[in-house]
Amino acid sequence: MRGKAVSGKAIFVLCVATFLAGSLFSSRTWNLHPDITSDGRGVNHDCDHKRKLVETNTRDIMGEVKKTHVAIQSLEKTISALEMELAVSRTSRSGSKTTAEGSDSLKKAFVVIGINTAFSSRKRRDSLRETWMPKGDELKKVEKEKGIILRFVIGHSATPGGVLDRAIDDEEAEYKDFLRLNHVEGYHELSTKTRIYFSTAFSIWDAEFYVKVDDDVHLNLGTLATTLARHRSKPRVYIGCMKSGPVLSRKGVKYHEPEFWKFGEEGNKYFRHATGQIYAISKDLAAYISINSGILHRYANEDVSLGAWLIGLEVEHVDERSMCCGTSPDEMSDCEWRAKAGNVCVASFDWS
Repeated sequence: MRGKAVSGKAIFVLCVATFLAGSLFSSRTWNLHPDITSDGRGVNHDCDHKRKLVETNTRDIMGEVKKTHVAIQSLEKTISALEMELAVSRTSRSGSKTTAEGSDSLKKAFVVIGINTAFSSRKRRDSLRETWMPKGDELKKVEKEKGIILRFVIGHSATPGGVLDRAIDDEEAEYKDFLRLNHVEGYHELSTKTRIYFSTAFSIWDAEFYVKVDDDVHLNLGTLATTLARHRSKPRVYIGCMKSGPVLSRKGVKYHEPEFWKFGEEGNKYFRHATGQIYAISKDLAAYISINSGILHRYANEDVSLGAWLIGLEVEHVDERSMCCGTSPDEMSDCEWRAKAGNVCVASFDWS
């Protein structure tokens, strides 16, 4: 069955409505953002802008990271300095407390010179007393007028009060030039003895410098005093003949280091440190050793131990070659050569 025919007027109205609807849709679809051109350059501009923002932000972040790193380094140095000052402050308070309790205050001095010796070294001690070391009234005069304290440094035997200790008692009664340590003597205990010596000396004398020297070294006191005086303005100074010898890992050899593995692979050398015959440290370093005595690690060789205690601190290492002149009976010694050149030795000894 057929329906009614659609009139021409209705068809015309339908066509007009369809055209208007299509025009409206097309207009909304192609109405571009004012910043975007028909060739897409607006899109590229927007991407470039974002990329520049990312690059700028990255540079800013890296700059801040660098500034933070510099600030951390500066802070670490400040902390190191404050720790050292704190160590000295603690020692000062400890000394003040002792004074308040009725003990004598620390004796002022320019330098304390501890001569490391052993029970079997009586001949060496007598030799020094007959050569460069003052004795009797001269010893007292040097202390009073020059502020130079000289003492033979020794501990006690494994059997306190035995024949060895009594022999030192008699010698001390005659010369009064010993510093007795609360320490058991022994060649393999030199690192401990060195630590105790500095701590003990620091607890008795308020000195600018503390020196350790072996009893087979010839010392020129005047030249030593002059050399040390050149470094009086430095807060933390470590003076001696600096060296860096091989770490000996083989058992049975002289100067064997049982903890050789801590210094790296086989064939490595020690860090720079002063040779053990003689060296000097300033007051702040003696304070540091005194306060931290209980946690300072001791290696087999005492000169290495001292170098290890100081290597991580803000310390000036002074390589003073006049403190290690050699002596030889067969040829002219270093001191004689230096004297001819106008440079007097601080210390001389047989390197062999």
